[in-house]
Amino acid sequence: MQKTMEKAFFTDPLQVPEQLAIIDGILDENKDLAGATMVVLNRIQESIGFISPSMQVYIAKKLGEPVSRIHGVVSFYSFFTTTPRGKHTIKFCIGTACYVGGITQIIEKAKQILGIEPGETTEDGLITLELCRCVGACSQAPVIVVDEAVQGRVKPNRFPKTIQDLKSQED
Repeated sequence: MQKTMEKAFFTDPLQVPEQLAIIDGILDENKDLAGATMVVLNRIQESIGFISPSMQVYIAKKLGEPVSRIHGVVSFYSFFTTTPRGKHTIKFCIGTACYVGGITQIIEKAKQILGIEPGETTEDGLITLELCRCVGACSQAPVIVVDEAVQGRVKPNRFPKTIQDLKSQED
């Protein structure tokens, strides 16, 4: 059973007038630039938070590009996402040092606590779990990145405090 924010909270930005106006503004402002595709996609990702398949079709039409080109860029670069992310993101480094250091146990603990898999978001829209390849902190393995903060030498028995800290920020 997939518990994702997309199911509970997703509204297509193309159907929300305020968000459509932001998308159109970004497209109008940048469509004539060299390399417009990357500029537009980056700005829309920053402004809206994700680039859904329907948004990719819309962007392709507005830029006069094939949908396959837009989709190719979105699916190639890991910083783009096609579904809404939670307010907080926890990334688990699965590089060699972190893997050997026990990151899989921490991932299992997160799945147990939150009831979601990596790539999913809690139903309340608070936390998204993601996997990443390497954050360059191998000497501190296993490593997680909470929002933008790197945490090293993470232990499975101390990981629940990370979740508690994120939830307490919302109270």
